[in-house]
Amino acid sequence: MLHLIFACTHNAGRSQMAAALFNSMCDPERAGASSAGTAPADRVHPEVVEVMREIGIDLSRASPRRLTSELASTAELLVTMGCSEECPFVPGLRKLDWPIPDPKDQPLERVREIRGQIAELVRDLLVAEGVQRTSAPRSG
Repeated sequence: MLHLIFACTHNAGRSQMAAALFNSMCDPERAGASSAGTAPADRVHPEVVEVMREIGIDLSRASPRRLTSELASTAELLVTMGCSEECPFVPGLRKLDWPIPDPKDQPLERVREIRGQIAELVRDLLVAEGVQRTSAPRSG
């Protein structure tokens, strides 16, 4: 099973959105993602919680957590989103860097644009890794 970690500086915006989007679109038997940050915030940005709620993903109980070398060593792929040199280097771990703007304190329309940008990158990654969901999840 492929495990990814999405990492940004505060783990309160970009990486939270990316992990949630990835987990909602991947085949859960073949892949999963978590998120972390190099300097975690106290909470997920309210504007991020709001725009994710608009698409049916609830981040209201998500908590930012620290990205450590130990946590990174549990993954096969680390996707960084703005922590650049602060992100840990883990030998043997594949790494991608997505230059995504920080949604903190941005107007909702801009946060929606950032969400869309992340969703597009996540869709491309799912296809590239061959772990996209092949059918819609069953509800209820």
